[in-house]
Amino acid sequence: MVVKTNTGEDMIVEELINHPAFKEGESWKVVNFKKNEKIVEQGDVSRDLYLLQSGCVRVLGSVELDDNRKIQPGVCDMSEGDVFGELALFDQQPRSASIICVEDAEIVVIDGDKLMGFLEAHSDIGFKFMGDVMRLLVSRLRASNEKVYSLFAWGLKAHKIDDELV
Repeated sequence: MVVKTNTGEDMIVEELINHPAFKEGESWKVVNFKKNEKIVEQGDVSRDLYLLQSGCVRVLGSVELDDNRKIQPGVCDMSEGDVFGELALFDQQPRSASIICVEDAEIVVIDGDKLMGFLEAHSDIGFKFMGDVMRLLVSRLRASNEKVYSLFAWGLKAHKIDDELV
């Protein structure tokens, strides 16, 4: 299995999944999810990493409005080859978003603790994998920055503060 990053680069997941020391059923498993089924709940604590083999999922962020209403806008959709849940590999913080199936999906669920142990024991694969994850995170951060800038400009215009725009 080859997983593409948002930049179109291949990740080293195939080598990881096919490695004899990283066994299916022990370190990872394939799980099928149905349309509208929640895969990840914002606020949950888990270190699992997810690789989308088929289907489409949506990232939802929870936002509380001024009148204490909560909404869950869709942040982005992911499709075959996308990876999610990677932040949990590096901190012990709760999940920062929810993930729901837009259509039936087949997902490889990797045990994050076993993954990190494997990567430490196999530094050649670990180095490549961490480089791939870093490129993925940088790509997502750049995309998020663009969205923040656009929302900021929209807010300034909506509040008629156009003279603040350069």
